[in-house]
Amino acid sequence: MDRGKSNNQPPDEYQDGAAMAIEEYSKEQLWQILVETVHALVMYRGHKTYTRNVILQESPETTPIMLATRLGMPLGEALVLLHELAAEKKLEKGEKSPPQEPKAGIQ
Repeated sequence: MDRGKSNNQPPDEYQDGAAMAIEEYSKEQLWQILVETVHALVMYRGHKTYTRNVILQESPETTPIMLATRLGMPLGEALVLLHELAAEKKLEKGEKSPPQEPKAGIQ
């Protein structure tokens, strides 16, 4: 599957804008599994904090592909992070509740 790109470069189909909007991904059946997987990643909380406090402050229109490329993370993690941060921002404005954060320990 070598397309001449480094491991942290998204595939060409994501480069040309063919990827679905974050909201569309969150409607898919496997979305909750992706969210649980991302929450289990060691760097999840650090990536989320850095994205909120630095990246989105510098560039509020950051796309999942831009975030994944900049931080060298999987596209799925970037999708979940941006979805959660957008939900938190809506909550601050008095709209819907945000997604649940993972809890420490076994559930």
